[in-house]
Amino acid sequence: MTDNAASLTIIDIARLSGVSKSTVSRVLSGAENVSEEARRKVTEAVEASGFRRNELARSLRSGRTGMVGLLIPDIANPFWAEVARGAQDAATEEMASVLIFNSDWDPERERRHLMALTQSRVDGAIVNPVQNGLDELSRSQVPLVLIGSSAERFPELPSVGSDITQGVQLGLERLVQAGLGMPALLVGDPHRTARERFVGAVREFGAAHGWPVEALRLQDGHYTIEGGREAMKRLLQGGVPRVVFAANDMMALGALHAVREAGLNCPEDVAILGFDGTPAAEVSMPGLTTIMKPSRDIGRRAFELLSRKIAGDEDVPHMSLPCSLVERGTLPTREGPRVVRGEERTAT
Repeated sequence: MTDNAASLTIIDIARLSGVSKSTVSRVLSGAENVSEEARRKVTEAVEASGFRRNELARSLRSGRTGMVGLLIPDIANPFWAEVARGAQDAATEEMASVLIFNSDWDPERERRHLMALTQSRVDGAIVNPVQNGLDELSRSQVPLVLIGSSAERFPELPSVGSDITQGVQLGLERLVQAGLGMPALLVGDPHRTARERFVGAVREFGAAHGWPVEALRLQDGHYTIEGGREAMKRLLQGGVPRVVFAANDMMALGALHAVREAGLNCPEDVAILGFDGTPAAEVSMPGLTTIMKPSRDIGRRAFELLSRKIAGDEDVPHMSLPCSLVERGTLPTREGPRVVRGEERTAT
């Protein structure tokens, strides 16, 4: 251990290991896109010098507030609550604090929160953008990492999200294996990127499998239990679908209520597949089979990328984390409960 270990920075580790500071940042944050040779060099330099991971956090906050902002659209939705928990857990490990703001999918409320973030002098911010502009934060030069499907509108900024296309395909493959065929869809606001990606992935998969996608039935609704219940009631008025794929778990749970109210059984009369993997899906009757997004990991990875951005690393990637299929009781049984996981993708 060196005598000046307490003053070491990632620039020193880069010099000692003979790699770039962005590579050091990726190794320290546990990123996957690092060669084994580079990882070995950084690890050896860290061990020889006495550099500790929390020294990174200390260097990040030198002359700073030690606070980062997190702006999410719906703190009442268990998915976003889990994202917030992941970011907060990662921040706690680095002795940082997270200021959480809730936009309620309202562009004006989001604008006010963005202004508050700049006035709070946060070191950086993690944002799920509702509107098409982030002018307030862009002008203030606050380091940014975006989360969620809406991040696609800002390709110049680093982001972390779930792989919606992969998740939809995983769910539809399960339906094919069960012999259920093309599902009816319960989806959200037609102006949201996530909805477009969800419906587009269903159409693409269906066309490849010979489904009559021109006859695809879908109902718009709010991403809530009541929104799903009302959308399902409208869907049932046009005939009972054999299977329904909901764009989030809250809508799927609402659909389950509507099926019961109509005197039908799930999965015997109507099978239901959710999307998100929220805790509430475990306690419904029957338990909701769902595509689980890596919500807590999204928050954690976003904080790790933001730490690199604050440290001056310009080589911060876009990360697309895989979804998993969680079997419960709202689809016909096959081999029993199991989890099918995808693979992570990172793009620079």
